[in-house]
Amino acid sequence: MIECEIDGHVAVVTLNNPSANTFTAEGLIELTTLVGELNRNLAVYAAVVTGHGDKFFSAGADLKSFADGDKARARLMAQRFGVAFEALQEARPVVIAAINGYAMGGGLECALACDLRIAEEHAQMALPEPSVGLLPAGCGTQTLPWLVGEGWAKRMILTNERIDADTALRIGLVEQVVPRGQSLPTAVQLAQRVSTLSPRAVTFSKGLIHQARQGTPRSAALALERERFMDLFDGEDQQEGVKAFLDKRKPVWKNA
Repeated sequence: MIECEIDGHVAVVTLNNPSANTFTAEGLIELTTLVGELNRNLAVYAAVVTGHGDKFFSAGADLKSFADGDKARARLMAQRFGVAFEALQEARPVVIAAINGYAMGGGLECALACDLRIAEEHAQMALPEPSVGLLPAGCGTQTLPWLVGEGWAKRMILTNERIDADTALRIGLVEQVVPRGQSLPTAVQLAQRVSTLSPRAVTFSKGLIHQARQGTPRSAALALERERFMDLFDGEDQQEGVKAFLDKRKPVWKNA
């Protein structure tokens, strides 16, 4: 279900479970495992997540998993959604969602777990779980308000409002809207831009940005910011970056 191709410093992860790229318990384990592998592969600086085909990014969970009301199965699915998307959210590489179509329920939560989101103009996004007696359990109730504010999060979750790409851009749910078929190449181009930066500096910066989301007191976060700045001087890339700038050449990063 989860496919991955690595080209240079960029990994492209494709959700491929026709016809709607839904998540299964096994697929969520695959995603969690893959994130761990990408974390350990220091040659990967950025990753792009997209859906197979031109209609669905992902329609989320296969509702057949919850049809019989089995609480044990429901608990397993909720746990695996949470673990997979928390892992994606905290991944070492920068992760960019290329939303190539419908991103519904757990599919939208997958995109929310990414660092950046690029949507095609025909994309539709929603968290419709309450309409079937469920609720977003893949970090959606926590991540969506952080991105769009409490009002729009409540509007989407509590009234089952489906939004289009232009609305998503206006409220800050996505960072860019592109024509049909252009989300993947645009996301890869953005990932390649990430690859021109110091991997350690980007990783540290990403972690520091997340301190605000996690409610870390400002004084503690600022102290950590200064500490991470000094930590960069323990590796080779700091000197390489400055030297390359002074030499008017591109730096050669070693992720060290």
